[in-house]
Amino acid sequence: MNALAASKVLRPWLAVLAAAGLALGLLARLLGFGAWSATIWAAVTVPVLFALLVEIVASLRQGEVGLDIVAALSMSAALAVGETLAAAIVALMYAGGQYLESFAERRARRDMTALLARVPRTALRYRDGRLDEVPLDLIFPGDRLLIRQGDVVPVDGTVAKGVAVLDQSALTGESLPVAVKPGQPVLSGATNAGDAFDLTASHRAAESTYAGVVRLVDAAQRSRAPMARLADRFAIVFLGVTVVLAAAAWWFTGDPIRAVAVLVVATPCPLILAVPVAIVAGLSRAAKLGLLIKGGKALETLARVRALVIDKTGTLTVGQARIVSTRVAPGIAADELLRLAASLDQASKHIIAQTLVAEAHAKGLRLAVPRDVVETPGEGVSGRVDDHEIVVGGLRFVSARAAEPAASMLSRDRPPGALAVAVAIDGRLAGIFILADALRAGTAQLLAALRALGVARIVLATGDRAEVASFIAAGLPLDHVRADLTPDQKILVVLSERKNGPVMMIGDGVNDAPALAAADIGVAMGAKGAAASAEAADVVLLVDALDRVLPAIRIARRSRTIALQSVAAGMGLSVVAMIAAALGTIMPVEGALLQEAIDVIVIFNALRALRGN
Repeated sequence: MNALAASKVLRPWLAVLAAAGLALGLLARLLGFGAWSATIWAAVTVPVLFALLVEIVASLRQGEVGLDIVAALSMSAALAVGETLAAAIVALMYAGGQYLESFAERRARRDMTALLARVPRTALRYRDGRLDEVPLDLIFPGDRLLIRQGDVVPVDGTVAKGVAVLDQSALTGESLPVAVKPGQPVLSGATNAGDAFDLTASHRAAESTYAGVVRLVDAAQRSRAPMARLADRFAIVFLGVTVVLAAAAWWFTGDPIRAVAVLVVATPCPLILAVPVAIVAGLSRAAKLGLLIKGGKALETLARVRALVIDKTGTLTVGQARIVSTRVAPGIAADELLRLAASLDQASKHIIAQTLVAEAHAKGLRLAVPRDVVETPGEGVSGRVDDHEIVVGGLRFVSARAAEPAASMLSRDRPPGALAVAVAIDGRLAGIFILADALRAGTAQLLAALRALGVARIVLATGDRAEVASFIAAGLPLDHVRADLTPDQKILVVLSERKNGPVMMIGDGVNDAPALAAADIGVAMGAKGAAASAEAADVVLLVDALDRVLPAIRIARRSRTIALQSVAAGMGLSVVAMIAAALGTIMPVEGALLQEAIDVIVIFNALRALRGN
């Protein structure tokens, strides 16, 4: 662990040490042991000062100049002239502010644990007639793996046995599951939405599709421009004013105590404390709404967003197939068709079968118990329901078992990318369900509200086919639609939009993770999205509700406004106090106490971020 990392780990202990030392020194003075007070205050100031100097050196090496330099100067000068009480007060204020920032960062990392638990780390491998669960780095090309229902495919490979029904939405943006037959390739990162199947690995985990996306995420995060802390943007001007006033007070009066008083009263505690308080208050308020914002820098950037790049599947759309229309033969009601089909599909684990069952339950239909069920994996299922012979499945599967072709019932207005499920009753075609990934309710209003908040440009970027993307985008207030995108092409879309201002990217899939990392602010749909996207993003929506982006931006802007108010008030009051100290009307200890009063004012103002507008 390097010195900078060690100082961050010690931040809470430094805050406790400074508070305890200040209190102990005051107690010693009250009990008549005043000689010990100066020693105690100096002793607790030195560790804080050392940690501060370590962080200043690290920042300077990165070309960053912060207000921490003023705090270091005031502590050093106060110790040099024996004003140890003032030094201890400054040390407490600085250590407290640093602890608040660390607290926010730790909480964000802790809240991510549950999301990242979904990343596959092991696989079931056939070896010597048995199944062994082994780490992914022990999987080699040629190994045969068992992929259970619900498992994320850990490595690239080909189907060895069974029909793989795969949800590839996280990888390609294709919202409907696909059936992959033996001998056909499978990409890592897809989710098995059907029965278990065997996979023959073609690549090691580190060389697979999922690992390539992770490498793109890492590269995008390294290339993203760093975000400066709000308080540090005022550092150079405030530092210059402080040094000039302190030097002038010493030069014209010959009294170093005046220079120390200027430095002490100039210690940017209002900025070091009030800004983190406003930010942490904003983070806490967002968390109550199911919004995980990973730290103060993310909150600040969210408040300045001017362009939006948004994914389709699972973001603009719900990410799951739903019945969007039903075609029925004469003499049968749509609900009765759904009831019979869903009754039979209760015996199937196929994701489309379960979709029909869920739709029937949502309508309150009473399902019967199926009998004599025979399922052809990836194609369809047949059986008896209420003394009727029912067949449910793909068009060719049902057509082969019905008196007329199922395609005859399809209309030309079928949505692009939609899936047709045919139903036959007693050997005759009875109807067809059209399933598609539906647009989230209120999406058009959401995008309009984002424009009202100052998001000037909105671009849809998806890995899905162009005709599907165009169909979904119809009627939405979008500036541009980009389809058939690979993960690295999504990064280019994000970078090209940066000319319009800070870019927010919203997505949920593995293929979105690199773009989320490259954007100025990445927002992931964490409730149902991929863990890779949640890890790469700066903001995670812990509930499956895209409209939570609106309160996230409002909270960020309110918190930033309150923080800026605190900065302005704190700096203004500090400059007035600095002038008084230079004129000799304020001594170092008095300056430290005055600075504490200023702290209280701006901190109470910052706490307003906990409340609504």
